[in-house]
Amino acid sequence: MATTLNPTLQALRERIEQRSKATRAAYLNSLPHGPQNRTAVGCANLAHTTAIYPSSTKRVISLHKSPHLGIVTAYNDMLSAHQPFAVYPELIAQHARVLGATTQVAGGTPAMCDGVTQGREGMELSLFSRDVIALSACVGLSHDVFDGAILLGVCDKIAPGLLIGALGFGHLPFVFIPAGPMETGLSNSEKAKTRQLAAQGKATREDLLQSEEKAYHSPGTCTFYGTANSNQLMLDFMGLQFPGGAFELPSSPQRKALIGESVRALESATRNPALKLGTLVDSRCLMNALVGLMASGGSTNHTIHWVSVARAAGYLIDWTDLEIISSVTPLLTRVYPNGTEDVNAFQAAGGTAGLLATLIDGGFVDGEAPTVWGTTMANTVAEVLPTAETFSTRTPGASRNLDVLRPHTNPFQPDGGIRLMKGNLGRGVCKVSAVKQEHRFVEAPCRVFTDQHQVIDAFNNGELTEAVVVVLAHQGPRANGMPELHKLTPILGILQDQGLPVALVTDGRMSGASGKVLSAIHVCPEAKADGPISRLRDGDVVRVDAIEGVLHTTADLSLREPMPTPAQAVSHGRGYFRVWRNTVSSAEEGASNLFPQ
Repeated sequence: MATTLNPTLQALRERIEQRSKATRAAYLNSLPHGPQNRTAVGCANLAHTTAIYPSSTKRVISLHKSPHLGIVTAYNDMLSAHQPFAVYPELIAQHARVLGATTQVAGGTPAMCDGVTQGREGMELSLFSRDVIALSACVGLSHDVFDGAILLGVCDKIAPGLLIGALGFGHLPFVFIPAGPMETGLSNSEKAKTRQLAAQGKATREDLLQSEEKAYHSPGTCTFYGTANSNQLMLDFMGLQFPGGAFELPSSPQRKALIGESVRALESATRNPALKLGTLVDSRCLMNALVGLMASGGSTNHTIHWVSVARAAGYLIDWTDLEIISSVTPLLTRVYPNGTEDVNAFQAAGGTAGLLATLIDGGFVDGEAPTVWGTTMANTVAEVLPTAETFSTRTPGASRNLDVLRPHTNPFQPDGGIRLMKGNLGRGVCKVSAVKQEHRFVEAPCRVFTDQHQVIDAFNNGELTEAVVVVLAHQGPRANGMPELHKLTPILGILQDQGLPVALVTDGRMSGASGKVLSAIHVCPEAKADGPISRLRDGDVVRVDAIEGVLHTTADLSLREPMPTPAQAVSHGRGYFRVWRNTVSSAEEGASNLFPQ
């Protein structure tokens, strides 16, 4: 595999390192230095730690005779992707005992599911929950009794939150162990059709419920390529979980074997200072993850999350950097909503191992970046053999389905899946990989709303019958927590299917599964921060151009007052978490001031 990096990516990395010199140094200097030894921990502290164990185990832990590994888990059985974690702590302990190591569940974190909360008031807590998760991870790790830790979290804000929290303990090594996707059920395209029929009153609630139950039907992540599965791909690309194992099914023998292999890697990493998290998550690691995001057409949520992950590690990156990465990274996968197939088809075609291998070969991923396995990415990446009872791999080969996964020499498009949108309305992002070429440009009069339910009412009342740019303002992090607005996807999709040019512009978010409708999202400055979209009025002509990356209005906004902040009832998000929203940053800054550098 080639290791010469694309010159544009190499130059960008050098700029990131130069601008982050002071903040990176400050981060590394903030971490404890020298060997960490439990013999320095007070006797009462250790007695509390080991109270549950027999005397022989107490002595092993207290005298620091072998690695003691913490487990931070986001288990609950409301999330299908996290339900398998119920048995992971015992399985991890069994594998650790074989190696002479010990384990403890250090703590748990909340883990809300955006799929459950979509369109409800609870969605206002979604972005905020990432910071709660990060802080919860810190609480669990704060006892100075662990030599390394295992992170159990998969979905949406959960995996980024765990990683941000773990970086606060970057003097330790960490490994993620995922649970894998659910088996393929009702196709994602059929599910989307039923949703559109229900939005038109052409399918009953029972029809819709049966459709959704056929799509979401067993343990594991949802099978579309949304935020949860984007998390898993990016963690593979970072070398923080086995690079090639993200999408093994929860029930496969190899999934269980991967648990043991991950514990083995972490136990070994405790004896290698070069593999502590703060060192391993460097500019190479971060850029590899972002290349994976662009090459796979991944979730726009990560234009927020990985900015925060980078800053937690002392690196300063922004959307301009992401635009440069996307401009030279070829789109190599087609997984719903970017295509018709799901992540199981992607795994069958070669999965993250196949994608990593071709990107290394093309010079887009730095194959010399280290992994927690103690070897370089190029020497670690492999396909796992799903029927093997013990951990078994093979060298990644050519794609077994060119409709889903392609080599870098034959991309679906020459650039990546996410585009930066900019103009006199601010800056936003667009997931172009899910939008057909003929729908990537819309210029039309706008309709301005301040609540997603107003958009739904306008649709139901027959008000949206012509070309339109739907502007949904006051959905930013300072306004109401920046909820996802995926509930709008079916109705906007209906308008597009009727032949209407339609686009969405919002300072809110769309789901990682945001699909076929042209959407400029995460627009900042947000309306509540006096952003230009707060001065738009019904009828203003707005241009949303994902081909050239333009977000523009012909209206003269200079003499207008911003729209009044809408009156909003106190809800879960607006009532309880005012402090967070009063200090929150913009979307481009990662929407958080947690762990500022």
